[in-house]
Amino acid sequence: MRELTRFATALDSVILNRVIMRFPITRFPSVMTLAVVLLFAALQPTGSQSATPDPAGDLAGFIHPREERAVEARFLAVPDPKLAEEHLRILTAAPRIAGSPEDKANAEYVAKKFREAGLKTEIVEYKVLINYPAEISVDVTAPSNVHMHGPTREHVDGDAYQDDSRVVMPFSGLSPSGDADAEVVYANYATAADFQKLADMKIDLRGKIVLARYGQNFRGVKSQLAQQYGAAGLIIYSDPADDGAQRGAAYPAGPWRPETGVQRGAINYIWQFPGDVTTPGVASIPNLPASKRIKRENSPAAPQLPTTPISAADARPILEHLRGPEAVGDWKGGLPFAYHIGPGPVRVKLHLKQDYQLRTIWDVIGTTRGDTWPDALVIAGNHRDAWVYGAVDPGSGTAAMLEAVHGVGVLLKSRWRPKRTLMFCSWDAEEEGLIGSTEWGEQHGEISKTAVAYFNTDMAVSGPKFGAAAVPSLKQFVRDVTKSVPDASGGTVYEQWMKLNRTGALKVDSRETSTSTYRAPLAPAGNDVPVSDLGSGSDYTVFLQHLGVASTDVGSFGDYGVYHSAFDDFAWFKKFGDPDFRREQQMARVFGLEVVRMADTDVLPYDFEEYGKEVGVYIEKAQERAKSVFANPSPDFEPALAAARWLGAAGLKISGRQRHPAGAVSALNLALVRADRALLLEGGLPGRPWFRHAIYAPGKRAGYAAAVIPGVNDSIDDHDSAATQKQILALTDALNRAAKVLESNPSVH
Repeated sequence: MRELTRFATALDSVILNRVIMRFPITRFPSVMTLAVVLLFAALQPTGSQSATPDPAGDLAGFIHPREERAVEARFLAVPDPKLAEEHLRILTAAPRIAGSPEDKANAEYVAKKFREAGLKTEIVEYKVLINYPAEISVDVTAPSNVHMHGPTREHVDGDAYQDDSRVVMPFSGLSPSGDADAEVVYANYATAADFQKLADMKIDLRGKIVLARYGQNFRGVKSQLAQQYGAAGLIIYSDPADDGAQRGAAYPAGPWRPETGVQRGAINYIWQFPGDVTTPGVASIPNLPASKRIKRENSPAAPQLPTTPISAADARPILEHLRGPEAVGDWKGGLPFAYHIGPGPVRVKLHLKQDYQLRTIWDVIGTTRGDTWPDALVIAGNHRDAWVYGAVDPGSGTAAMLEAVHGVGVLLKSRWRPKRTLMFCSWDAEEEGLIGSTEWGEQHGEISKTAVAYFNTDMAVSGPKFGAAAVPSLKQFVRDVTKSVPDASGGTVYEQWMKLNRTGALKVDSRETSTSTYRAPLAPAGNDVPVSDLGSGSDYTVFLQHLGVASTDVGSFGDYGVYHSAFDDFAWFKKFGDPDFRREQQMARVFGLEVVRMADTDVLPYDFEEYGKEVGVYIEKAQERAKSVFANPSPDFEPALAAARWLGAAGLKISGRQRHPAGAVSALNLALVRADRALLLEGGLPGRPWFRHAIYAPGKRAGYAAAVIPGVNDSIDDHDSAATQKQILALTDALNRAAKVLESNPSVH
């Protein structure tokens, strides 16, 4: 093996990349076999479409880029579509809601694969408050000629997975128990604008049951708004116009949601804080004293309105018999009749009995120690739990992560060692509110000082279109990684990504109801591919927004209508998601290469020039909003704009040394990390101190989508001029701190 390592390292990385494309070989029986294959590959024409482009020139951030290229080529040769398919088949063999025996079995499978790769592995337990449904019923009680008893079991003809008795009935995670029997009012998407329209129409929601469709905002925001308007309960349904038959053929004929399909999901207020709703800022370790917990009903993140989901099939008789004003324009859904708003004459009896318990969940953590900067951590993660089978969400991400770990394991067996310590993490209970990652992050707050990046993937593959989200300092890093990874349809991931962008194919349909959507960034990307902004809804939240660790999220998306339903299973994935699992291979390579490159880079690739520019755009947009909200004098944004320019200028000054390092670099890396952490606010955001990042948080009125410079924009939304000015100053101080760290440290000059 030692001779094999020396031989492969000495080869030109272009030849190695040709082998990756032409020969999907992960194990060579001898050095001679490898030599023959490499020699044959070297003699092939360089214009072959299956070969990756020549990665000529320096690799930014590396003192010895050719050696790194050889390491990366060896890594890229490993991820295997057949093994990814095997992983996904095993992971989706049974429903695996968080805290279940099946969830634990998958934790043990992941741990086994981590150990086989040579990672030091542990399964970490937490005890967290989770509800399972005990009794859930939705019944039409009037008019007497209308009959519906739900939730109806999800069913289509020909799906082999749907009849498993362990498929959990449709319910809302973190909903309270409760009963209501009342007239129904249809509230469209239950956005703030929708509720305001109902108020303008003089429709009183007090004591009513609100019926709303998925889309436009997070389901927890719908529940909170309905409660604020006095509703007695909320029912959320999946309309065919949003992710069903109006989008295309419904499953099993096509990828879209059939009328019996239901979107499950948690409704906790993740914009207040994620994780266990009873332990804000405290890890829910197994022996945590009860005195350290708050009661669920007293938690700022716990919803108080009884809420539950149903299918379009169950919603049909309710909507069809509502009267009152007609719902027109964008209030009209996809069922084949006129929609009306109500109230009534349809009445519904809602009965929700939740089984709340402190349940054990299992995070799996695999580590390999770095040999140059062992205290610097590169962390990568994906959640493992699912509402039912979760083939796309999150099984596709877990399978991709396991093949990335497979690639790292092959490198480790060749005696490669990363410069920084690597951690691969399989998170649990993400679906119930990002619980597993949040509790781990809260238990290990020291990583705020040591972690250099967190890489996330969740729904790694639901289709062929690559997308990414990142903090501005890592957007170019993600682009550069995709330039080194072959795309399943030819060329590189970056080239195909650029083609999709040029044709407008990356534009997201406004009807999208899942969190796999990659939204256009608020700061334009110019002529380059757009990398989205990070909001919330996945496990990067605790790392970026609480601990201040630069983060990315990657995935490959497409037509995906079975989100959080029983039909997000292996059969759907094999037919519509990724039939040959080459996208899985591709995402394992992208995700893993992010990790390998960040672990090995001599100088961290934080792009503070781009960070300053993007924050400047955010500030300018907020300034325009403030002018329309506040009478003269409007708050003064100039100090923040000046601070953003200073950060960008400081980033530009050090960019040359970052790209072409030489000599000692430890002090430079330390300064870069300190500058990144300078963007944390000591007291957190007003009213939600768990969120400490000055630039990014989940939107209070959207839930998942990013709220940029949230302290400022939240204050503008509240029409509070004094608070806006105070938050501008807090933002200014954070930007100035970061710029000062970059400019004052001698190592950066």
